[in-house]
Amino acid sequence: MTLEGWILILGFVGILLALTKPVGLWLFALYEGRRTPIHAILGPVETGFYKLSGIDPKQEQGWRRYAVHMLMFNVVLMALTYAVLRLQGVLPGNPQGLAGLSPHLAFNTAISFTTNTNWQSYGGESTMSNFSQMFGLTIHNFLSAATGIALAFALFRGFARRSSTTIGNFWADMTRVTLYVLLPICVVVTIFYIASGVPQTMAGTVDITTLEGLKQTLVLGPVASQEAIKMLGTNGGGFFNANSAHPFENPTALVNLVQMLSIFVIGFGLTWTFGKAVGNTRQGWAILSAMLVLFLAGVTITYWQEAAGNPILHNIGVVGGNMEGKEVRFGIAASALFSVVTTAASCGAVNAMHDSFTALGGMIPLLNIQLGEVVIGGVGAGIYGFLLFAILAVFVAGLMVGRTPEYVGKKIESREVKLAVLAIAILPLVILGCTALSAVLPDGLAGPLNKGPHGFSEILYAFTSAVGNNGSAFAGLTANTPYYNGLLGVAMWLGRFFIIVPMLAIAGGLAAKKYTPESSGSFPTTGALWVGLLVGIILIVGGLTFLPSLALGPIADHLAMISGKTF
Repeated sequence: MTLEGWILILGFVGILLALTKPVGLWLFALYEGRRTPIHAILGPVETGFYKLSGIDPKQEQGWRRYAVHMLMFNVVLMALTYAVLRLQGVLPGNPQGLAGLSPHLAFNTAISFTTNTNWQSYGGESTMSNFSQMFGLTIHNFLSAATGIALAFALFRGFARRSSTTIGNFWADMTRVTLYVLLPICVVVTIFYIASGVPQTMAGTVDITTLEGLKQTLVLGPVASQEAIKMLGTNGGGFFNANSAHPFENPTALVNLVQMLSIFVIGFGLTWTFGKAVGNTRQGWAILSAMLVLFLAGVTITYWQEAAGNPILHNIGVVGGNMEGKEVRFGIAASALFSVVTTAASCGAVNAMHDSFTALGGMIPLLNIQLGEVVIGGVGAGIYGFLLFAILAVFVAGLMVGRTPEYVGKKIESREVKLAVLAIAILPLVILGCTALSAVLPDGLAGPLNKGPHGFSEILYAFTSAVGNNGSAFAGLTANTPYYNGLLGVAMWLGRFFIIVPMLAIAGGLAAKKYTPESSGSFPTTGALWVGLLVGIILIVGGLTFLPSLALGPIADHLAMISGKTF
């Protein structure tokens, strides 16, 4: 580890802390439905959308109606994307003449981008046309991210409102977030990317002559605009197969820093928005503190292990850190930081190959996802997932002190706890179930390119990434098969919406409750004790996925050996 590496890591966190309140204030204005400085420009566009669609933004919805509208919207978008991908060969904006996707790959990709997972069983530059990238996929990059923030707003209202039967209007929340947060930031960031050398063109390819005098064809496209929302919306789907390790997506160290900041900035801001919404910004800072404890611990372990290098190579006289699978222009510190950022959030973009990390270095990205991606987390999804853990934590605290648990003025009763457990339990059940199945079935065993424990880790990481809606991978798994495309697609859907619906039910129940003022018997939820309890609960619950997955490997290896199939 080096001083320069730690300056990068601590400077990165410092910039985000400085942006937390300004971003949180902007998001809070949208949460309340108030005007922002850019309403004068985009306000007529918002009003036009409402008139065209027949939506009254002032008509609020109960949690069931909010959930139904959200689900219907996402199902329709998924069907539209599936159609675009299947018909790609006959649609415009296809300068390379790429054919339409197979049914199972189109199914997987449509679900992947609908759920904000952006898992890719394909190489972007060799599979997707410009039209498919811009219309079929980028539309989800905006709207799946906006959906996550809208859902966070709904849960905030559940905690903040008193004796209410509504939690907001899904269409208004999503429209405002798209127009006044995602779109303007992406315009600015896209211009910065273009100025930094990221391509933005409708041309399909360009022929060049290399320094050796050879001819080479480079794939181009509208990369900069895709890259901006890919990071800001914690989407992660790369225009190129190498993702953010490709120089056309991530050409310089400064671009790399901006990409990492883009992944986290809204997640940081939403913690402050939550505190403001419930009338106590210390609540938001407490949540952010717990997130940062887990994040910095993960960065420290990953950076330490990657900087230490491979002990096997050290034994034969090759010294230095582990540079396998990393870009020289970023180095170990920036690669380690990026890997933890992208898996702490539900982004999944990569500037280094996680499959080539050391054992413990690769463990942290896997563990981040298995914790529920609540260490900052995806836009919206991180904070509402974290609040589910907060409900469990305050329930445990209530049991310890023998009082009815309360959180930000709302009593946490059996209904909220049961729904929170239901939402959180989806992660270990689906990850472990699908991994176990794939570790013994012939179609599952055909996927890993590596043998032994690492081959098992490739399967485990794939389903962890899918259920956690992350999208990154131990890239040694051959996933573009009917088996993996189908099962991963189902896992992504369950991981997204089987958490959202119970969460909205919690929001509806909390909104209907009266406010309970703090008393001398209330458990404090803003101090160091609360932060420690939150961190402990998250690690314990995350262990329900992580520890059994360690035992699955030897069991699967034994069963595969009995059946004559080995990793």
